[in-house]
This record gives sequence, C-alpha cells and structure tokens, in this order.
Amino acid sequence: MKTCVRFSTRLWVALGLFALSLCPSARSADLVLEDDSLLVAFDSDSGGLARLENKSTHWTMERRPELAMSFRLHAPLPGRRDNFILGQKQRAAEAAKISPHEARFQWRDLLSEHGGTLPIIFTSTVTLSNGVLTFSGAITNHSPLTIETVDYPYFGDFNPPARNSSLNTRHMSYGDLPSSEIYPGFSNQKGYWGVDFPMQTVASKDSLFCLIQAPQEGLYVEMRDPTQPYMLEYTFEQHPGVVDSINSPVPQTDALSGLPVHLEFRTCHFVFVHPHSAMNLAPVVLRGYKGDWHAGVDLYKEWRATWFKPPHFPEWVRNVNAWQQLQINSPEQEYRVPYTNLISYGRECAANGVSAIQLVGWNRGGQDGGDPAQDTDPGLGAWRELHDAIAQIQAGGVKMILFAKLNWADRTTAWFTNELFKFGATDPFGIHYEQAGYSYRTPTQLAGINNHRRDIMDFASPEYRRIAAREFQKLMRLGSAGWLWDELCSHSPADYSFAANHGYPPPGYIYSGDIPLTAQLRAAADKLNPDFLFSGEGPQDWLMPYYLSYFRISGDSTPVCRYLDPQAPVMVAVTGFDDREMLNLILLDRYIISYEPYNFKGHLTDFPLTLAYGQKIDALRRRYHDYLWDGDFRDTLGANVSANGAYRHAVYVTRAGKRAVVVVNQETTRPIIATVELPHPGKLLIASPEQPEPLPATGSLQIPARSAAVLMEQ
Repeated sequence: MKTCVRFSTRLWVALGLFALSLCPSARSADLVLEDDSLLVAFDSDSGGLARLENKSTHWTMERRPELAMSFRLHAPLPGRRDNFILGQKQRAAEAAKISPHEARFQWRDLLSEHGGTLPIIFTSTVTLSNGVLTFSGAITNHSPLTIETVDYPYFGDFNPPARNSSLNTRHMSYGDLPSSEIYPGFSNQKGYWGVDFPMQTVASKDSLFCLIQAPQEGLYVEMRDPTQPYMLEYTFEQHPGVVDSINSPVPQTDALSGLPVHLEFRTCHFVFVHPHSAMNLAPVVLRGYKGDWHAGVDLYKEWRATWFKPPHFPEWVRNVNAWQQLQINSPEQEYRVPYTNLISYGRECAANGVSAIQLVGWNRGGQDGGDPAQDTDPGLGAWRELHDAIAQIQAGGVKMILFAKLNWADRTTAWFTNELFKFGATDPFGIHYEQAGYSYRTPTQLAGINNHRRDIMDFASPEYRRIAAREFQKLMRLGSAGWLWDELCSHSPADYSFAANHGYPPPGYIYSGDIPLTAQLRAAADKLNPDFLFSGEGPQDWLMPYYLSYFRISGDSTPVCRYLDPQAPVMVAVTGFDDREMLNLILLDRYIISYEPYNFKGHLTDFPLTLAYGQKIDALRRRYHDYLWDGDFRDTLGANVSANGAYRHAVYVTRAGKRAVVVVNQETTRPIIATVELPHPGKLLIASPEQPEPLPATGSLQIPARSAAVLMEQ
C-alpha cells in the first residue's frame, strides 16, 4: 500500500508537469537577468528558475521551463515529521526586477503538504553582475513550527553541455579534490532504503565550494560565508532513477516510461529557524568557467583572498624541514618509550637532519585514550621528566610538537562520568552521539571489543570551549615548540547538538565553534610565545589562517591545497621501508616529509632506504629553493609533458619568472623518456635527488624507475 501511494504521488507530479508544458501562461519565464557571461530566467508566476545559460560557451544548464523549481522548505509537524513546503505549489506574491541586474521574489502564506497553509514568508534576491550570480534569501517564520531546512536555489533540470558529455562533482576533502560522477552515470550515496531517487551530497563542513565539472568547462558553486554559521549541502538527485542497477546509467532521453528524466540540483541550508523568528541565509554564488578544476579553484582563490589572513609561522617551518612522528603509548597501556628515553630520539633526529618530533600518546591514557585530558601519564614518567626531556631535545636543535585531541571525551573516564557528559552533543531525542573510538595493538581491541568509545564534545558551547582552553594551557606549560591537533575538523557523527543547556538556543552547529575555539587558543599561545606552532590533521580551508596542515595522500591525490597556497606548510606521511613513490610525490607537490616507520612507532634508522632518499630530496630543495620551495606552484599548468610510461609532473615559477618542471617516473621497473615542452624556454638545466649537480639539458629527459628529475630555466 505504501508503494502505491508513492507511485501515485510521482504520477501526479508527472501529469502536473505535462499539463504545465501545454500551458504557456503557467510557465511564463519572462523575468530575465543577463550580462555578457550568463543568462538566467525565472517564471514570473511561481518564481521558479526556468533557464540558466553560459553565453560564452553556449552551455544551457537549466533547459526545460516546465521543470522549473523555486525552493523547498521542511517544517515537521507534531506527529508527522515528513511535512515539506514545495515551491512549485506556491505562487509568488512578488516577482520583479528591481534593477537591470537584480530581481526580488517573495512567497507568503505557504501551503505545506500536510499542515495546511502556514504563516511563513520567504524572500529572495537574485543578482547578476560580471558573471557572478548570487542567490540571497531570508525566512520570516510566524508559524508554531521549526523550519529545519531550506533548499535554495533549486534547479529542477540541470543538464550537461551535451548528451555525449560528462559531469562530475569535485570538492575539497582532507587535502584532496575527490571526484564523483553524476552524468552519464549516477550512483546513489544515501542507501536505497532512505530515498526515492538516487542522491549525492557534498557538505560545506568539508568544502565551501563545489565544482560541477564538464570536460572543458564547469559551474562553480559557493557558500559565501567562511565562518560556517550552519551546514549547507550541495545536493544532486536523479529523476526518475537510473536505467539499470548494475552500471547506474542515466537515461539518455527526456522521458522514460512516461516520467520526465531530469537531474535536480539544490543547495540545502540546515537553518533550524525557530517559531516566531527570522533568519538570513548565507548567500550562494554561481559562476561559469572554462577549463578544468584549476579554473574552478581559481574562482575560489579569488574570493578566498578577500577573507584569508596568512598565519604567522616560525622561521624553521618556513624553511625546508622534515619531521618524525612517534607514538609512545596507546589505550592498551603499552608504555613504549618512557619520557626520559625520548632524548635519544631527539639526538637521532638531529643527526639525520630531521627538524621536529610529533609526539603522540604522551598524555594520560595514550593515543585516543583519556581525551580531552592533557595531563602526563604516570606510566611514562613524571611531569618534570617530560618537561625536561622536551627542553633538552629542543636545546639540541629539534623541536618537540605535542599531539592532542579536544574533540572527544573518553567515556571510560571518571571525568566524563562526573562532568564532561554535560557537554556531549545530543541528538533531537536527547541521546548522546557516540564516536566508536579506535583499535590498538591487542586482539581484543583490534576486534573492537574494548575500544574507548567517546562522546562528541559540543564546540558550540562556550563552557566547553573554556574547558578545552584549560587543557590546552596544560600542554603549553610543558614547553614544547607547538602542538598538532589530530582530527582537527572531525565531529563525526554529529553535526548539530540539540542539548538545551549548553549556553545557546538549540540546536548548535558544532562546526561553528571551530574558529572561535581556535582563535581562543591562539590568543593564549601568543601571550606565551607568538612562535608557538599550531598544526593540525586535515584542517578545512577556513582554519588554514591558523594551522600547518598534515594529512595522508594516495597516488592519485589532487594537490588542491598546494595549488590554493603555494607557500603554506603542508606535511605528508611516509611509512614504507623504501617509499620512493610517496617521497617523489612529496617532492612534486612541495610537501614536508613526516617520517613514520612502523606506523609512527619506530626509529628513523629502522628504514634507511626511505630516510636516505628523503634526505636527498630535502637537500635538492635546499639547493634549488628558489624553484622548488619559494616558487609559485602551478600544478600541471604552463608545461606540456609526454612520456613512454606512467608519470606525473608539476610546474614551479620563481619570483624572477624562471620556470622549473618536476617530472616523476611512476614506473616501478623501467626508465622512461619524458618530453617537456615549455613556451619560449631559456637555457635549461637538469638535476635530480640522486644527481643534484646541474647539467645542461634539452626538453627530453631520461628518468630512472621510481625516480624524479627537475628541469630548470637558468
């Protein structure tokens, strides 16, 4: 019976859309904004977005006016949460151009699906200026219901440039720019049990922008508020579905089985507008571009420059440097390295040109145990012993960086039971969100049986931020040169906390506390030592004004963080015992080396092959720092490279305008010959980690297996 009801609803929608297509007056798309780059048209009756065209490329993104959508609201009822307000069932009380490049729409007394007409006003302003299309909105909620989400803008018929084209979404995530196909194939991310139509989403907590990338052009979409006031999801939904469930191809016709085939694209604002209150939406900006992802990210860089403030970093981090990560304890009470034995690791780093040790598991409970406490662990020694070891190591020229986590509270501790539980994030039913913890060392824990499960701490709570700041003060008193905040931008599985006693009207967007807490900690550090280094695992871009970034990469990772900021200190882990492949990528993309033998539980000298090649790479970068360290990273732009095998390349431009091209041979058993074409090249030199002396070169390079070469303009 349930299935029949759903089918009937879909059929009603299909018939309604068909009727609209036969009635021009019902879809009169006569409100048009236009400049040299874009044309956008709206239905003057419904306010629905009926057409969007990139005039310079002739890409019609929104094509069929009969599929025009305006907005969607979700306002749950007592006893029935599934209560939507569909924009296509409303008439616009106002739809007018208020200037040649600006239109205003307003919808009043909105008809909901199951709650009747509600006294809600939704007002939007759309502007188009120099190819920048901006959608702003405001909700005035006079109803007794909470408006949880607002989908706006809303494309009912998003199209690729041509039937034989393709579309992928790309967004920033953990130092990468992953890609997901939405045409001509579309896979469902949400689970067949939860949706009627295949759906994919990208969350603003990962990326402030989303690229919709065709082969030679794209659409850039941006949440224009770097403070993260709430979560926004870039949402894609394929109607009526895919052709088959094995390969998930999108139908190649406008209709299938009498149902319209169309891709919906909308930005979903998780606003939680309380009864009898109002809220402005974060603006959503759209811009077309020509080219690949570089051109799309260039648009983000342009906006980013208006709010991004480069952080202060100590001199040693700005120069070529390398780290070792070392874990000395875990929740299974291994007590690997007593505090007094750390001094030998410091000497080993100094002897091998390693600048810093990231010390993991030094605090009570070990790595992922006891959080967020930043007390020393008696099983490793006394507080004074760690303090003095840090001082002695740093006197020998090696910086100590203390690993910490403030996001979680270990549920096995008395501190959690007696106090911290008050600040755990809770869901709408009052139940605490739980993070499953991590498994270490013993068969029992590796099977997940005795993991230290954790509460997600509510960063939106001012009181919890004060607790976190007190723990940070403990860490600083140990005298280290800095800290590394692991899992810096993770509050999974919670996004919001609905607790009623955390110092704000619930729900609170937990990610909105990331910047205030970081600013609070940075201010405390500056009073003690302005050169105290803030580093973190995978900070999102709006936290990069504070942090050195550390993450792990794969062989096909896209160096989007390096492209965004050629000089930002970014560090990548090296774990293999002859890890030339990873080290070559680190050379290619100007990353700092983090040596991590035995998954950061060993000595540098445990993997001599990796250490020796890493030392050669850093020596090369010091010798040619104008090119490889101080140069402007252009990724693959500015040089054409071809080869008779697998390779990757990157282009650097010095401040004097000289170019360098790094080419990595990704073949594991044979050399390659790579041909590098530079427009109007000067005199060329070649060097490599194993042959650093510069030799005259042409554009043809012979590169041994698992090695790299640098071609430089003299």
